[in-house]
Amino acid sequence: MVFRTYCSQWPVDGRRHIRPPILDPGQAHPGDVVGRYQAALEAGDAEVVVSTFAPDGYLREPIGPHSTHRGARGLRSFFTRCFSAGGGIGLQPCAMTDDGVRCALEHNCARWGSHDLRPQAGIAVYQRGPDGLLAAARVYDDVEPPA
Repeated sequence: MVFRTYCSQWPVDGRRHIRPPILDPGQAHPGDVVGRYQAALEAGDAEVVVSTFAPDGYLREPIGPHSTHRGARGLRSFFTRCFSAGGGIGLQPCAMTDDGVRCALEHNCARWGSHDLRPQAGIAVYQRGPDGLLAAARVYDDVEPPA
């Protein structure tokens, strides 16, 4: 059995640690709402990202539940800030586990806006609501946004 962990060290020591890739980029390409979310994230389109969430859907950042962005207004504000570095966030999909409700997508973050990054390991877990939109997106990594 293999155990891979992606939790942020920020709550432990107040720093983000560069975590090298654990997996090589692969053929994991989700469809439906998760795929639309990924494409909008890559493109840096805050409005399309927000439209993939249910009205009360939320995104939780890696640094803990106090960094949760809920509803269209909170999500729009968060993604507008994320995309202010010159564009979207480039994730290289590596592996995926999907039971039809929850989708866990292991990835390497290789670009943030116009800044190429040394690829860093992470995982995001997406939970679909009964309406087919995202009820939750929980991100686990230690990627530091560009200044």
